[in-house]
Amino acid sequence: MAGAGSSINGSSNRKNNNRDSGSGGGKKAIKIIALITLYIILMMAGFVVAYKYAINSGTRESVAIYIPPEEQIVINIPLGSSTSKIASILKEEELIGSEFLFRLISSFEGYDNKYKSGNHIVAKGLKYTQIMDILIQNPQAVRVTIPEGYNWYQIVSMLDKLNLISKDVFEEAANNLNLDLKSLKDIPNGRKPRFEGYLYPDTYEFGSDAKEKDIIERLLLRFDDIFLPEYYDKARELGMTVDEIITLASIIEREAKLPEERAIIAGVFYNRLKSGDVFHKKLESCATIQYILFKKEGKIKEVISIEDTKIDDPYNTYIHEGLPPGPICCPGKASIEAALNPQSHDYYYFVAKGDGSHHFSKTLEEHEAAMRQYGVAR
Repeated sequence: MAGAGSSINGSSNRKNNNRDSGSGGGKKAIKIIALITLYIILMMAGFVVAYKYAINSGTRESVAIYIPPEEQIVINIPLGSSTSKIASILKEEELIGSEFLFRLISSFEGYDNKYKSGNHIVAKGLKYTQIMDILIQNPQAVRVTIPEGYNWYQIVSMLDKLNLISKDVFEEAANNLNLDLKSLKDIPNGRKPRFEGYLYPDTYEFGSDAKEKDIIERLLLRFDDIFLPEYYDKARELGMTVDEIITLASIIEREAKLPEERAIIAGVFYNRLKSGDVFHKKLESCATIQYILFKKEGKIKEVISIEDTKIDDPYNTYIHEGLPPGPICCPGKASIEAALNPQSHDYYYFVAKGDGSHHFSKTLEEHEAAMRQYGVAR
């Protein structure tokens, strides 16, 4: 009986335990469901806040907002791009935080299938719908200002960052370009970069359909326009080719900081080029060393060292006589005119004073004294 009684009690206990266990499991399930529900509510609330932030007041007029040139970012929307593709492009450029949110707003607000391919100017910090409003407009012409004194590599990099070109395609187009212009006829075959010195520094506008070849031609045609007929006559009088004039002008462009010193600096280099003294025939231009270093390091080294002047390179005017093999930058019209009209004087040296101007000297002794005076070590 004791055994039977024990068996009955044990069965009853197991049933009670099972009931307790089931009750505990139900409570856990309810807690999990509650947590999931709360999470969903919070997610939806967060989305609503983000959505309202992304499309808040004034977005419909965002196309008219002024974007300062230094903040402008040019993005290219390929033909046939889906909203997902556009969102990916914007995310990659760090113009939006969420591709999902962009796609959702685009769908809800009716922007899908309205985006225009081509170049568009946007900026960081714009609302999602501001960007959308811009992208449904016709592509914008991109205004580009090429500064005087920029070299080929700087110009290519700038155009590439603006999404106007692909570097490789641009360089290939330059190498294969066949443009019959008088101003380009003296460029030696095989020199690279082929058009260093000839991408004329100015302000241009390029449409969204502009190809690399179109852009190069535009810059070269502008150079041909500003190189006036009398310039050819003057170059012949000086016994120089157009390419030699542009090479010298490029050095003047990089050396001269003050407009009134361009012709004086040109005169210094002409004195050296015409000198019968082997020592003076070396132009010893720091600008040519900076160009060599830029090609290696991708940046301008403002102060060069003695070791830099010993670099074995055809463009090193400290070890090679005469002009370098080609231009070191793209000079402006003022420097070209200085190269064509050098000032007549007896100076063979100049040193920077530190305020943008230069001290000019006739002898090495005077030059060394000036270097000590202005704290220029060699």
